Amino acid sequence: MTGANKGGARGSNSNGKHVGIIGAGVAGLRSADALLREGFRVTVVEGRDRVGGRVHQHRLPNGHEVDVGPNWIHGAADNPFMDLARETGTAVCDFDAMTGGVVDEDGELLPAEQGADYSLMMWTLFERAFERSRSRGTEIDASTSLLDFCREQVLEMIPETDQDSEKKRRILLQMCKLWGNYVGSPVERQSLKFFWLEETIEGENLFCAGTYRRILGKIAQPAVERANILYQTRVVEVRGKSTSSHGRVSVVTAGGRVLDFDELIVTAPLGWLKQNLGAFHPPLPDRLSRAIQSIGYGSLEKVYISFPKAFWLAGEKAVRGFCHWLSPNYEPERNPHRWVNEALELGSLDGPDGHATLLFYINGDESRHITSKVRSLSEGREREGFLFDFFKPYYSRLPSYEEGDPDCQPNGCLSTDWLGDDLAGNGSYSNFQVGLQEGDQDIILMRAGIPEEGIWLAGEHTAPFIALGTVAGAYLSGENVAKRIMATSNQGYAESN
Repeated sequence: MTGANKGGARGSNSNGKHVGIIGAGVAGLRSADALLREGFRVTVVEGRDRVGGRVHQHRLPNGHEVDVGPNWIHGAADNPFMDLARETGTAVCDFDAMTGGVVDEDGELLPAEQGADYSLMMWTLFERAFERSRSRGTEIDASTSLLDFCREQVLEMIPETDQDSEKKRRILLQMCKLWGNYVGSPVERQSLKFFWLEETIEGENLFCAGTYRRILGKIAQPAVERANILYQTRVVEVRGKSTSSHGRVSVVTAGGRVLDFDELIVTAPLGWLKQNLGAFHPPLPDRLSRAIQSIGYGSLEKVYISFPKAFWLAGEKAVRGFCHWLSPNYEPERNPHRWVNEALELGSLDGPDGHATLLFYINGDESRHITSKVRSLSEGREREGFLFDFFKPYYSRLPSYEEGDPDCQPNGCLSTDWLGDDLAGNGSYSNFQVGLQEGDQDIILMRAGIPEEGIWLAGEHTAPFIALGTVAGAYLSGENVAKRIMATSNQGYAESN
């Protein structure tokens, strides 16, 4: 899905309308498909040499392909990506039923039953947070964080009369900090007032065991075959209809080329919009600019570390699924801030999808520290050595680890760097920060775009409320904006006749 520009034929069913799309990510590809079906001409302007945006794969040294972007299908009920997974034969995995592991602040693996109890309490606490945010959001002070709520609830869920209540409360609070990997930002920065906007589609959260490759291929096929895709073409300016004498919306590329369209869909990530508000002429309405700046943009990154064998699956204390390392006091040099860590082990995936790899999720200051350090090192052994060293205090505390055993020595790794990617907006995933006053209205305003200027916005930051910050949300946003353009086009045709 890379290469030279694709010049799609207009076809006999063309309605003559030409729509430009900035970005060939999931939102852009879905809107292109919907518009092509209705006879629109479509040109996609893409800064990379490929389609997919953050939906992309790389191959580990052990030969296994992994996603460097989305890994999950959040909510299996009525989710278009479940249909796409079935259509493409993409394997998914439900890790909820597996016995994970919790390593406490002293480096000790808790008994499985005890770890499961803390996990259950953590999810119960977050369900309460959703309910509080939904039912009483208007009463909640904008400065109240999700962590503030967690501190309140921990006192209630673990009474002072419980044996070791202080230690239990501390463990549960550290467990709550793991939520940062779900939204790409620390819990102390997450708004309780708008926590309800983090809810996703109903149903299980499923890991995309077979990667998103075939799903992406299915989504991209119509645009690749029938649209005009301008690869490696960066947009530096967007000119609305009111700036031109011919009543069309235009984009100016980094090479100085001017492209004119009847309508333009901007699917650039929220982080890119934040950094490029000055690219729009006329300037975006003040309220829309404030909405773009108000919604948070995350820093979720991934680090894959592979081994000759999945040693953690051996023995009576085997860990399957997630493993959590709570605020360590045993790593003052490498982790003086006591960042919690979390990894998903991929050895439990079925058949050929399984491999001896730990997938670490990191966010906030930890992700900034790791990506900046890796960026500063030479390719290959230096980066590998840093990552092996940084994460060794965690994987070495998994069951059946033996220092001298060759099967316990990492033999490959891969780390993402969306924070260093300008086209990704130097981050990943929208979220809702403390201080936010009108989060839902901000989303609605971004979703509305500026139709009078021929400028429409799409992406996971404009998704339906139940899918914000997800790849399914990006897909649905692209579909919805295409429908709105179709309706506007049909209305204009009716009025002219």
